[in-house]
Amino acid sequence: MSSRSRRGAGMGINASPRWYVYAIILAFVLGGAYPLWWSFIIGSSDKSALTSTFPPLLPGGQFWANAAQVFDTIDFWKALGNSVIVASVITCSVVFFSTLAGYAFAKLRFRGREGLMVAVIATMAVPTQLGIIPLFMMMKQFGWTGSLGAVIVPTLVTAFGVFFMRQYLVDVIPDELIEAARVDGASMISTFFNVGIPAARPAMGILSMFTFMTAWTDYLWPLLVVPQNPTLQVALSQLQSAKYVDYSVVLNGAVLATLPLLVLFVIAGKQLVSGIMAGAVKG
Repeated sequence: MSSRSRRGAGMGINASPRWYVYAIILAFVLGGAYPLWWSFIIGSSDKSALTSTFPPLLPGGQFWANAAQVFDTIDFWKALGNSVIVASVITCSVVFFSTLAGYAFAKLRFRGREGLMVAVIATMAVPTQLGIIPLFMMMKQFGWTGSLGAVIVPTLVTAFGVFFMRQYLVDVIPDELIEAARVDGASMISTFFNVGIPAARPAMGILSMFTFMTAWTDYLWPLLVVPQNPTLQVALSQLQSAKYVDYSVVLNGAVLATLPLLVLFVIAGKQLVSGIMAGAVKG
């Protein structure tokens, strides 16, 4: 075999990546994980760790002592429950309605479809901050301020979710498959649940992960409408409200707030990746 043939064989689809590919991936992983690791180090140390000449590289032994101070300062478990409720309801709603609307825009033919899709995309260009004041006035008129409904209802569906699902479904579902289901007597709703949703599961998994993380880490809007019944991110801000701020306690709270996301990713990560790969193979 000639040297050119050997080089061509080494660049085939089954060829193993070079060592520098793993090095680059490892560098990105370490760079992304370092802020969380550093927060864990400071959150498990005393307040002198930040002012030391050489910051520690390994965790200290005060993580649970700092965590106890977090629990004493804020109502951590109530705020955690509020965040779980808000993030879960928003995620389920956004994924379902975005899949429903995305399926309609991708596969159904109706008057004004293109114009409505353009209108949905145009809302993505409007800064969220512009709508905060009128939205707050609406929530106040409805009497919802102070309740979790004021956080949940405005984000039951998102323009990004509709656009994302539409772009995925427009090619993944053949029109012939939908026509065959309709010829067999399936209704439009039945076709959506039996054809659309199974095909959309990989994209639904991705959208649910991003939506849950966005809802979990949201701070500004919950701060405005539920300051007395806070979500976790709003409650953690109270750790910095004192005249003297102990950043070891603050970062300990940040680590505790991040743990549910890590647990969720560990539990759902394998299924999410397998769903993405299955969708890629089918596509």
